Amino acid sequence: MGKNKLAKFANMEEYPHVFQYPFAVLQEKGFEMKGKWNSLFFKNDNPIVLELGCGKGEYTVGLAKLYPNKNFIGVDIKGARMWTGAKQSIEVGMQNVAFLRTHIELITHFFAAGEVSEIWITFPDPQMSKVNKRMTSTRFMKLYREILSDKGIVHLKTDSNFMYTYTSEMVKVNALPVLFETDDLY
Repeated sequence: MGKNKLAKFANMEEYPHVFQYPFAVLQEKGFEMKGKWNSLFFKNDNPIVLELGCGKGEYTVGLAKLYPNKNFIGVDIKGARMWTGAKQSIEVGMQNVAFLRTHIELITHFFAAGEVSEIWITFPDPQMSKVNKRMTSTRFMKLYREILSDKGIVHLKTDSNFMYTYTSEMVKVNALPVLFETDDLY
């Protein structure tokens, strides 16, 4: 196990804005905030924005600073990574940030239909040999549609030509509208 990993896990257990649910508990009891994130956790009616595969949570925290009238939730399975954003956001007292440690395949267990207004996918692993793991595949787009509001938006930032081309084709195959697109990220 990596250096300080156990200490980070222990910290995360104490953070009130970090949610970690083993699959067995999720299956048995469900997630009590599903459909109630705004009323039970954020205590406001602001739109909910997810960053999927948030890693260290830099985008989650950065976007939350830029848009204080939105609620941001960073989602990743790697708890030791997300500790960085969780720690930073709690130290400065951010009230519009949370982190959820889970597999993205389970996202519909945590959010109700129409509960999410935006999804950010920032620099995902292109998963060259694992089609079913690509975060912009038809499989994942179906999950996103289940939790997004009617006017929900998915943002993708990638520096992978493979991921860009693959996602462009998935958008066509799934007849999804494109609001903005550029092949020059920088």
